[in-house]
Amino acid sequence: MPGQPVEHQPLTILQTLIRFDTTNPPGNEAACIAYINDLLKKAGIESQVFAKAPNRPNLLARLPGKGNAVPLLLYGHVDVVTTENQAWEHPPFSADIVDGFVWGRGALDMKGGVAMLIAAFLQAKTEQLELPGDLLLLILSDEEDSGDFGAKFLVDEHADLFKGVRYALGEFGGFSLSLGGKRFYPIQVAEKQVCWTKLTVRGQGGHGSIPVKNGAMAKLAAALIKLDTNDLPVHITPAAKEMFTAMAAALGGASGLLLGQLTNPLLADSVLGLLGARGRIFYPLVRNTVSPTILHASSKINVIPGEVSVELDGRLLPGFTPQDMLGELRQILGNEVELEIVRHDPGPAMPDMGLFNMLAGVLREADPAGNPVPLMLSGVTDGRYFSQIGIQTYGFLPMQLPEDFNFSATIHAANERIPVATLDFGARAILEAIKRVS
Repeated sequence: MPGQPVEHQPLTILQTLIRFDTTNPPGNEAACIAYINDLLKKAGIESQVFAKAPNRPNLLARLPGKGNAVPLLLYGHVDVVTTENQAWEHPPFSADIVDGFVWGRGALDMKGGVAMLIAAFLQAKTEQLELPGDLLLLILSDEEDSGDFGAKFLVDEHADLFKGVRYALGEFGGFSLSLGGKRFYPIQVAEKQVCWTKLTVRGQGGHGSIPVKNGAMAKLAAALIKLDTNDLPVHITPAAKEMFTAMAAALGGASGLLLGQLTNPLLADSVLGLLGARGRIFYPLVRNTVSPTILHASSKINVIPGEVSVELDGRLLPGFTPQDMLGELRQILGNEVELEIVRHDPGPAMPDMGLFNMLAGVLREADPAGNPVPLMLSGVTDGRYFSQIGIQTYGFLPMQLPEDFNFSATIHAANERIPVATLDFGARAILEAIKRVS
């Protein structure tokens, strides 16, 4: 942002953050958090560190307000996913600037967003904003795994730190998305729930030299084929309906009419088929889903296993329960398999839209050609933990991206990168949102 010292600019902050290898596991976020702590301290901002383990700290800083409004929370995580077995054009932890982009792991998810949040927070201090309520900045560890050392730990052990907080800005939303010649800015208001499930089958085991027909492996293969060729039922949740309705209205014409039919459970699958590759991003927003990810079978090549299992990365729509997941899977798989819920992280059934119009207004002013719409995320964020103590998170990390830039395909992939210019765009929008909260 203009007038900021170099060390407070989101570009400088992002490049420094990327150069800390915080691949999770193991995370090792301590050095990265120490850099942020030092940056805040030099700006005259005191902060606190809370850690379940010494090398997995979390940092909380506060700018005092007048006490006329509830506090506003800004938060993000500095751990990143692995780069293992990925072919990068530029080293993933060098933060090189090439072709107008900052390249590196975490550029999008979510060190770029953290850099914007920190820059806006520092600017609020520099401008000595008269805040109606306290402004909190929270930097977290461990989001890319379980959150057990980060948000979950803080909510379970230090919920008092967030007393009075009703709204938060964090990941994931505010990025531009081109569809039908229009530019949309999805603002996340809801997300799906973790519902990891284990599927187990049994059959005759034995020596690998004596083949077994219809054994556990064959039964598992049959079950996986059923999951691959059958969809779980369509459900249109309030958050998804608001998203589709807003996008359809902005598109208008035949495209808008088609997209609007996603709100009809009887037509949703047909519409997704007509949308082709574009429909893939909407598919998980209208149903519970499972993706087979981890197989457990024999530990020796010459032993035919009598028991085989697969772990399913299950995601529930808002308002649904693990029993709903088990029931829907049972309809597809029948009774020959065992199903067990491994982990369920609940989230809120209904979003609180109290700040949505204000955030949408900020984006319309930043980009008059943009169309802000509500977003339900098919994944999960740390927002699921903060929802348990009554905090509504808005995914609001504004990014104006090139029309041909595939945001969702770049996150967690090789060559993750973010446009340099959009870092100031996002930091200014966040600062404007801070100013408008009352």
